[in-house]
Formats: sequence, structure tokens, C-alpha cells
Amino acid sequence: MELKERFLKYVAVDTQSSEESETFPSTAKQFDLLNMLADEMRTLGLTDVTTDKYGYTMGTIPASEGCENAPVIGFIAHVDTSPDMSGKEVHPRIIEEYDGSDIVLNNALTMRVADFPELRSFVGHTLIHTDGTTLLGADDKAGVAEIMTAAEYLLAHPEIKHGKIRIGFTPDEEVGRGVDYFDVAAFGADFAYTMDGGYEGELEYENFNAASAKVTVQGRNVHPGYAKNKMINAIEVACELNSMLPCNERPEFTDGYEGFYHCVGFNGTVEQAQVSYIIRDHDADKFEAKKVYIWSCVDLLQKKYGKEVLTLTLKDQYYNMRKMVEPHPQVIDKALEAMRMADVKPIVRPIRGGTDGARLSFMGLPCPNIFAGGMNFHGKFEYCSLDSMQKAVNVIINIAKLWAK
Repeated sequence: MELKERFLKYVAVDTQSSEESETFPSTAKQFDLLNMLADEMRTLGLTDVTTDKYGYTMGTIPASEGCENAPVIGFIAHVDTSPDMSGKEVHPRIIEEYDGSDIVLNNALTMRVADFPELRSFVGHTLIHTDGTTLLGADDKAGVAEIMTAAEYLLAHPEIKHGKIRIGFTPDEEVGRGVDYFDVAAFGADFAYTMDGGYEGELEYENFNAASAKVTVQGRNVHPGYAKNKMINAIEVACELNSMLPCNERPEFTDGYEGFYHCVGFNGTVEQAQVSYIIRDHDADKFEAKKVYIWSCVDLLQKKYGKEVLTLTLKDQYYNMRKMVEPHPQVIDKALEAMRMADVKPIVRPIRGGTDGARLSFMGLPCPNIFAGGMNFHGKFEYCSLDSMQKAVNVIINIAKLWAK
């Protein structure tokens, strides 16, 4: 199956995860694609294909003769799409030989080069984009398609020498729970790579330290005509908290290694309000300082309005994988070499986010992240370059070759 056909097949399956769900996976429909992938792996000739009760789907490309003692390498991607926008009834559109002009998504919506200047670097590429009503699902079905296409190629070309390769597909990455039950021992890889990056050439082994903060405000609702010295407006208190966080430390004002506070949810009435944040920083000390600061803001408001008025729940989500990957420089070196072999210019930079690989690295499986060719994730302007996706396939194949030497 060609890469494009495979990718379009996968994005047609609705696999959106849910932050509100308490099940794992968070949505049962993720099994639709996971089971499809398991069947496809068996058809291609992979061995040890399994899908457990949590949805983790794994398979093996056996080692070439004489390469049985090479390190076992894994390739991992997630099947779920973001809760931020619908992934149901995706209608991809394809542009052959993109000319660098604005892209009309539908009668009401255009992706303008002025707003997305990186489009200029894709002139001549085949682009796949949305119709403006859903996300595309390149995050991370591009990675899924690339891994499966590389697996098919390696199995069809036994002359290519490689060690044992393990493939893994996970649910719920987009809601931060992607490897909650991932069995590293059962996966059995010495090192692995997530195919979950964006722009062609990206190689990432640094990511944010991450935490979530949820604040509940219990107000006191009194008729506004008689509210003086009695009412506590939960909405106003929540807004007051938000105003206390430094405005220059928001995502829209930060870049590179700069961390942020990001308000991701707000709802409420005078009686009760809830506000949710994600807190991010690459530097561990600054990360801890950000958590201390939001605690101090809540503490100050508790002193002002009453301890029972505000409740903060703060939870760490994942940590910077750098300290777990750097002791194994060969993992990075081989990825860099594999890119050069595929005529890809490596771009080594920190992830302004996180991947399953970050948590897996702390679980004993060093796991940097490689580009998958998608852009503008999580929304209606999402698109991917088929040319970059094919290069990602070539990088996977090259990594397999290099680890067998």
C-alpha cells in the first residue's frame, strides 16, 4: 500500500480522545484504528502482534539473519487525535505541486501564506490539508502511516540487514495519558523513536517539564441589588487569579526555551467557576518556580476571600527527557546520520510540548522524537507534506540499517 493511500485510510477513522473521560483509552473508538493496525501488521507478516486491554498495539519485524544480536529498536506513534477539534468525517484535500499561493479550504476559509509563512518552504511538494471543518489527523497518523510503510518495505526487501524492530501504537497521547499502562518490558526495545514531530528534519530530545493546574472557585451568590459586602462573584475571582499570572509568560509571547502558563479552560457562574491551566518550562528550577508562584497567587486570594473559596489541584504530567537521553548519544547520532542519508537537513531543537517518548524515557526506554511532516496540529489549518512524510519513511529505514552495523 502506498504511503498516501495508507495515510488517507487512517485519517478516515475517528480516533479523537477525551479529557473528560475516566476510562482508558478515553474513547472506545480508538480501538477501531488500533485493531485495524493489528490486522494490517499480521497481513504484512509482522510477528508477535498484540493488542492489550488498554489498546497498546505492538508487533515485531524479526531480525535479519546474522543481526540477531543487534540492539532492539522501537518505533512508536499515537493513534488518537486532539480533543481541541473534531476528527470525525475528515475530508482531506490534496494539492499536487503546490505553487506557494494561499490555500482555499472552503468558501468561508482560506489558509493565507501571510499568516502561515512556512508554506513557502513547501513549494513543489504534494500537500494534504483539511476542508476547514475538522482537523486532519496528521498528528499523529502521519507517524503511524510512516512506520507501517517502512515496516512493509523492510519485510518486502530482506536484502536490507537490520536487527529486531519493535513497533508500538498508543492511545490517549493527546490527553497526556498515552503511556500510563505501556509495558516497557513487554515492548522489549533497547531504544526507540517516536515519529511525532512536525517540520522536516526535526529531531528532538528535549521537551517541556509539564504540569496541570485546576482551580475551583466557590462563590456566594446574592441578589445584585443587595449584594454589597455579601456577594463573592466566582467569575470575578477566577479572572483576578488569571490577571495575577505574568502576561508575558503566555504561549503567544514565548518561544525557544521560554516557559509559560496557558489557560486552557474557563467556565462558571457567579456561584461557582473553574479555570484550568497547563504550566510548562524546559528548565527544572524555573518549572518548580512557576508552580510555587501559582500556589502563592491562590494562597493570597484565599487570604482575601476565605480559604474555602479557592481550591487548587496541581499535578505533574511529564518531565524533560534530555537527562535520560543524553547518556545514550548513539541514539541521537544514528538519527542524525539517518537523516543525512535521506537527504534531510537535521534541525535539532527542543519540543515546545511533549510526546509519549518523554515519559517512556523516564520509564527506562530512551526515546527521542523525529519529524513526521505535519504542520498546524490540532486545528482546521492542519496540513502535511507527502514529500516530507516519504523522507520520514526513509529515515526509519536508515535507522534500522544503522543499528544493525
